[in-house]
Order: sequence, then C-alpha cells, then structure tokens
Amino acid sequence: MTYALPRLMEEIAYIAYHFHWRREEILGLTHGERRQWVAEIARINTRVNEGG
Repeated sequence: MTYALPRLMEEIAYIAYHFHWRREEILGLTHGERRQWVAEIARINTRVNEGG
C-alpha cells in the first residue's frame, strides 16, 4: 500500500512551515512520526489561538 502523494505533500508543507525543517528531514521520518508531529503542531496552534 502506498501513501497518497497529496497527503504526503500536505504533511511536509505543514511541518516545514511551522518548524522550518528541510524536506529531506521530514521525509526521513516514518509515517507515524510525521502524523505525530502534525498532531502536535495542531495542538500548539489550537492553544495559541485560544490564548493559552
């Protein structure tokens, strides 16, 4: 099974935008690791947007 390219690109862009990591660094992560970082960035954004 392959990972959908549009979804992969979305994850890469999201992580790179927020953490300023290079594409190669992000691609070196496993799928699970990328998903964890995406979730953590979302939690940070939610907290910041809620003023906490």
